[in-house]
Formats: sequence, structure tokens, C-alpha cells
Amino acid sequence: MRTAVVVGAGTAGLAAAGALSRSGWRVTLLERAERIAAPPTAVVLWPNGLRALQSLDPDGGWTAIASPLPDGGVRRPDGQWLVTPRSRTGAGPGPAAAHLEDVYDALVAGLGDVEIRTGFEATTIRTGLRSRPAVSDGHSTIEADLLVGADGIDSRVRAAVAPESVAVGSGFAAWQAVIPGFRVPSTAEDRCPGGETLGAGYRFVAIPLGDHAAGRGGIYWVATAAGAARPESAATQLTLLRRWFAGWHEPVGALLDATRPEDLVPQGVRELRPLPRAYGFPGGPGGVVLIGDAAHAMPHHLGQGACLAFEDAATLRAVVADAEPGPDLVAAVENYSRVRQPRTATVVRQNRRMSAVVQARGRLALRARDAALNHMRPRMLARSLDPSHDWTPPE
Repeated sequence: MRTAVVVGAGTAGLAAAGALSRSGWRVTLLERAERIAAPPTAVVLWPNGLRALQSLDPDGGWTAIASPLPDGGVRRPDGQWLVTPRSRTGAGPGPAAAHLEDVYDALVAGLGDVEIRTGFEATTIRTGLRSRPAVSDGHSTIEADLLVGADGIDSRVRAAVAPESVAVGSGFAAWQAVIPGFRVPSTAEDRCPGGETLGAGYRFVAIPLGDHAAGRGGIYWVATAAGAARPESAATQLTLLRRWFAGWHEPVGALLDATRPEDLVPQGVRELRPLPRAYGFPGGPGGVVLIGDAAHAMPHHLGQGACLAFEDAATLRAVVADAEPGPDLVAAVENYSRVRQPRTATVVRQNRRMSAVVQARGRLALRARDAALNHMRPRMLARSLDPSHDWTPPE
């Protein structure tokens, strides 16, 4: 039987492990934490991500856990529209939002016969053209025909095969939170159809999650500010956020007031520069592949990180579907890289353009941003992220 080891049990690793297992592989899933747990946040599933999930597991119930996300437009801090909300056109699924607890539950339910080892921190990765890929935690070593690096932006697997690609700061700090439905103030609930607000180096995005997300509904919000990650406690950072966003149109203030320190998930925003020279590295009877943030971590300005990870998993499943260890699997590993590199490079490039928009500061830069945004944003989303144009699940 073909064997695979997946390093990392985040969304990318769970999706890949389940897909390979359902395709007849014997899969071992390694996670350094003591248990598999979802971050207490949410995710936007663009149509390409939803299509990827449906192709990975048609019985995953994805539409049941995701709430349709209307276009909420873009505003200035005073509430003036920069981009008015637009009605969605075209056929097919629209964007949706889902609590990560629900996404993880669905992915874990689809693992099937995957062997899960928690508390396994990969310290050594063995690769080579003539040897089977292997991973070790210093106590035990696991070999396989295929090694899947899904271990995030600080990937040990990537460091072994593509050490030129390193994580660097993007010049932003970010904060995320989900306010459970029972704590959402009525004023915020009435005024939160979704949408984003752009200030001078600051951004606030609010997304309704529906009534049943993670069993309690709620509103998910993300704030970004220029600068490095903050060292203070969550309570102090929340106080800073309320100060920085004071005077912004509602429901920004109401949502921050309803947020508790334990809800807050602060993070420094980082990205990979340069991107790895490849995403597939032949070795032995198969090789090593990179997926998710291990392959193409980027700032979340376009909300495409998880969606690209699901695309990675769907593409990997397709290219190795009939590949047996040996020349066929080696060729499939190389093909995975050829297929994924142009797609991810395009989205990363568009993401960096949006990063320049978000970073705009100063009167002249803000005027130029506001003038360009109404033209740029819809075109970017239509051309770069519409799966009917740029990505469909591989056969």
C-alpha cells in the first residue's frame, strides 16, 4: 500500500490527510501540539475554496457550516463609501464564512483511517534522490513514499527542501476575534452586513457568521494596523484597539466594546520571501511536497490563505491518485509543483498589490488609494479569485 506522512494538523494538513486516505493511501498525520484544536477564529471561504472542499469530500456538509457572505462594500472611518456594496452576479457558489471549529470538525470527521500522532515535533527531515523521505522527532523516525509538509509558515519541512524561502514581517500587526451571538450588541447586529473599513494604515473587517456557527453564532472581526506585533497583554492590546479605532463608524466601536481579552487572537503578519523555488521535490520512490502556509504564506488582505491550502490538497489528491511509488509518483510530485506555482504566484502578486492599498498613509497617498480602490478591487476579485476563470478542481 502507498504510504504518506503529513506533517502538521492545521486546515491544510487535515484536508490533505483525509483526501489521501480516501484515495487508498495509508496516512500518518503528525501534530506537534498535544491535541488537534481549531483556533477560536473564523475563515472566509471564497468560491474557489468551497469548490476545493467539495471536490475533496463531497459528503463534508460544507454548505451547512458556512453562511453566505454578502458584499458589504468598503468605507472610510467616517462611514463614507469608498466602494458601495454590489450585488453578486454569475452562477455558482458565492463567498461564505465559517467558524474554524466547524471547519476542523468536518475535516477531522473525514480523516477515516488516518493514524494520528500528537505531541510529535518534527526536528529532522530526511530527503534525497535515492532515499525514502522520512521525519523524526529525535525519538522515532517515520518513513513514507510521500512526505507532505503542512506545518505552517515556520515549516521544518520547507527549511529542509527550500531553505532560501524564509518568513519575514509584512509590516502589519493583526487581531482577530469571534464575538459569540449571545454577546453581540443589538446595535452591532443590525449594522453588520459584513464589509471593511480603511483608514490611514488601519483596517477593520466585520463578518457575520450566522446563527449556528460553532453552536453559538456570532460576528467575526479582523483589525490590522501598520507596525510590528505588540508585546502587551491581550487586555492592554484590546484597550489600544479601542483607542485607535475610536470615532470610527458603527458597529466598529460596539464590536470592540463587546470583545473580551480572552476572545482576542493577536498576531504579527508575516509572509514568505521569496516563495520556494518549487513545491514538489522528488526523492526515493516519491518525494516531498509543500502545501498551505508552508508553501505560500501571505498576509490575509485577500482572505485566500485557507482557500489556497484547500486547492493545494485537492490538486495533490488528483495528481497522485493513480501514481504508484517509483517513476510515476516521482513524476506526480514534479507535476504538483508545475500546476501549483503559477496559481499561487498570481494570488501572492495580487495580495501584495492590496497590501500597498492597505498601507497607504498621508493625504496624497490616501487620495490616490481612494481614487484607485473603486476600480481596482472589483477587477482584482473578478479576475484573480473567481474560480470559474482561474481555478477549478482537477479531475
